[in-house]
Amino acid sequence: MSIITLTTDYGLKDHFVGALKGKILSEYSDASIIDISHYIDPFNTAEASYIISASYNSFPKGTVHIIGVDLESNKENQHIVMQWNDHFFIASDNGILSMLSQKIIPQKIVAITIHDRLHNEATDLDVFVKVACHVAKGGALSVIGKEISNLKQVTDLQVILSEDGSELKGNVIYIDHFGNVVTNISKKQFLECVKGRSYKIVFKAQTIKTILPYYSAIASSDKYPIKYYEGEKLAIFNEAGFLEIAVFRSNPLTVGSASSLLGLNYRDVVSIQFKS
Repeated sequence: MSIITLTTDYGLKDHFVGALKGKILSEYSDASIIDISHYIDPFNTAEASYIISASYNSFPKGTVHIIGVDLESNKENQHIVMQWNDHFFIASDNGILSMLSQKIIPQKIVAITIHDRLHNEATDLDVFVKVACHVAKGGALSVIGKEISNLKQVTDLQVILSEDGSELKGNVIYIDHFGNVVTNISKKQFLECVKGRSYKIVFKAQTIKTILPYYSAIASSDKYPIKYYEGEKLAIFNEAGFLEIAVFRSNPLTVGSASSLLGLNYRDVVSIQFKS
């Protein structure tokens, strides 16, 4: 079974997602197509990278991932395929894959060069479909492009460690369905910096002094039922390995969420301050 996943900013109101699936099946009828998300904020490469990094490893090795976010080829962004951790990622070289590959060195990166082989009215998406189906069938990357060594690097939304090592500063990169706020500070970065020191998480003039192992660990006393702790803010490292700030058992549609109640939005600064 050949799996092709889809992550786009197309939404589901229009015909784009259905048409994309139709193009894939027309090219490769045996493909198994899986939606990861079609609600990435328009052109939000940081959010797309987070969603892919949080989900790709749930799929078998050899899965092909189409990332249709800010995909237009232009003088700054070329189309690429990256073989990484035995998966294949097809995207525009707009920073999405450089954020993803910070964890693991890519096995191979290819700049796609088949554009002139397609019909005159072929779109950028047609190129992605052609490449995805070729790779899903087991085709060699050398057939569809030229190997390159570097990806376009992201210059903003980088986690920064202060010169004295006392502060790790990141940004909000995603707000999930529950209104929980995800930052780009990874558990790996935290463990490399904490070195047995005490710490506090600081944002919007508020602090959290403990990173919990899971949400319900907020219920620290047996004297009170779990319901007693509803509405309290907390921090965890989520299953994708990134620092997440939440409000315990909040409902975004009724009482609010971490984003609305704590005033945290995309790009807002969140830092971890260490004290010897």
